[in-house]
Formats: sequence, structure tokens, C-alpha cells
Amino acid sequence: MSEPISGGPRVVVGAAIHDGRAILAAERAYPPELAGLWEFPGGKLEPGESEAEALRRECREELGVAVAVGGRVTGDLATGGGRFLLRVYYAEIESGEPRAKEHAELRWLLPEALDSVPWLPGNRPAVEAIRKAFAQ
Repeated sequence: MSEPISGGPRVVVGAAIHDGRAILAAERAYPPELAGLWEFPGGKLEPGESEAEALRRECREELGVAVAVGGRVTGDLATGGGRFLLRVYYAEIESGEPRAKEHAELRWLLPEALDSVPWLPGNRPAVEAIRKAFAQ
């Protein structure tokens, strides 16, 4: 589930945190080659951790918030030159106010403004899926 099989890609998770109108985007602060690009908060699974557990932990660590994890936004998204499989889930804040603890900046974006920031290439398919879902 969370471990790569025979050296296959490692699963990473991202949280498309929404408040019913807007999506929370996070600007990378590092590494230098990714700084300034935007992503969904999240990260790698720890051994024995479910995807939902990883998302809850990452949101606590990166944003200082507790989240309720919802359904998947898209299927698996290959990223990092095929080293990772990104799985993005919808999430809602249960408690706390998001703070950029590990990111340069956080920004709430309305669906029509999702293209106002430069997204990491691996996040683009999820951004498009979110835009379509919010348009319905």
C-alpha cells in the first residue's frame, strides 16, 4: 500500500484542502529547483501508515491544522521523473488556521484563479480535475 514494490515508485499524498469555494495552494520554499512552484500540501507515507493518516500528519506538520480526508481527486499521477506516484485527496479543515510552516506562502484560490500560480507539473492534472469538479 505505502511501500514501493520491487523498487517501484513511492506513493506520496497531497491534500486539496477546500472550504467549499476555494482551494488552499502552497508555494514551495525548497529545494532550490522547486522553490516558487505551487503544490498541494502533503508528502511521503511513513512505514505502516495509511494514505489518510499520512495526509492528516502532513497537514499538522506543514500547516498546523487538523483535516478530514475525503475522496480522491484523480487517479495516480506520476511525478519526480517516475520515482513517485502522487495521490491527491480532497480535505477540509476540522480545526486550526493554516500557517506556512514549511512553505514560502499559502494562498486560497478560487477555481477560476487556479492558473494564477505556477503549479508543479505533477500537480497540474489534479488542478484541472478540481477546476472541472467545482464548475459542476
